[in-house]
Amino acid sequence: MTATDVATDKPQLQSPPPVRDEAFERKLRARGRRGRFDVKVSPYLFISPFFLLFLVTGLFPLIYTAWIATRQWNTFTGDGGVAICGKICSSTDPSIFANFQWVLHQPDFWLALRNSFSIFALSTIPQIIVALVLAAVLDSNLKARTFWRMGVLLPYVIAPSAAAIIFSHVFSDSSGVVNTFLTWVGLDPIRWHASTLASHIAIATIVNFRWTGYNTLILLAAMQAIPRDVFEAAVVDGAGRVRQFFSVTIPLLRPTLIFVIITSTIGGLQIFDEPQMFNDGASSPGGPDKGFLTVSLYLWDLGFNRTTIGQPNLGRSAAVAWLLFLVVVLFVVINFLLTQRIASTSGTPKKKKSAKKELAR
Repeated sequence: MTATDVATDKPQLQSPPPVRDEAFERKLRARGRRGRFDVKVSPYLFISPFFLLFLVTGLFPLIYTAWIATRQWNTFTGDGGVAICGKICSSTDPSIFANFQWVLHQPDFWLALRNSFSIFALSTIPQIIVALVLAAVLDSNLKARTFWRMGVLLPYVIAPSAAAIIFSHVFSDSSGVVNTFLTWVGLDPIRWHASTLASHIAIATIVNFRWTGYNTLILLAAMQAIPRDVFEAAVVDGAGRVRQFFSVTIPLLRPTLIFVIITSTIGGLQIFDEPQMFNDGASSPGGPDKGFLTVSLYLWDLGFNRTTIGQPNLGRSAAVAWLLFLVVVLFVVINFLLTQRIASTSGTPKKKKSAKKELAR
């Protein structure tokens, strides 16, 4: 018998089976469930404050305003039941659409809507164009770029009331800076508060002064996110600065440009602070002839002031608010479609030959 046989004849010792710690395994399973729950639920918890805030300050007021728009709600006495349009609509029957019918029969509403569109066009369109140009300049190799970027944003920090007070003195009818300069050069002074077009230009100037720098920095941030190799490739292809701007920068800025246009549209059609402060303490909102009466001013006057027609009516004011909301949504959709179409087609070379000629060739 060899030593190997003797070694193999010895009984081999087996290790005892591991003892299962059921409490530890339960902890592991619970930890795994918590981990999966955290992965699935935590993103929603992170974004929940926004939705809760929007629910309280956005959605609830919107729904509540829609309900008030159907009521004969006097600001002083409260709810007076379902609204009645009255003599102006030749109807004395209660209806949930009575306030809307009453507002649509008011000439002041259409005047305010026209003024809002005019001020919006004079402020938003030049504002976005100037913001694009300034962003392109600040994106170039400019000395003291940080200083100029801070200087561009400075007007946005100024309070609307302060900016309106400053520009109300600049555009004063009697002793304003602009009229003083016009008189000095031999021209007649402009009646900024009495002339409709002049008042719209003055208010649009205040809006452009405050918001151009804000939009400039948003567009500048988007321009800086564009890869530099795209511009290098355009330079290699022989594109100049202007061609690069229209064929490279503008198409790549499409999402940001859509955002800027939509926010400018919403703010431009809801303008209130600038015309109210430009009114310079006059009793009638929108100037003596309501030349710069906007929809927001008309809404405020109808629901809380109402110096011209009876008691203030919050129900009719809510109807104006909902009509303004529908107008803003319509314009936002139109601007979105137009901007998307223009930005997607810009920079695309035009075909010099038609498809038929190309096939015949």
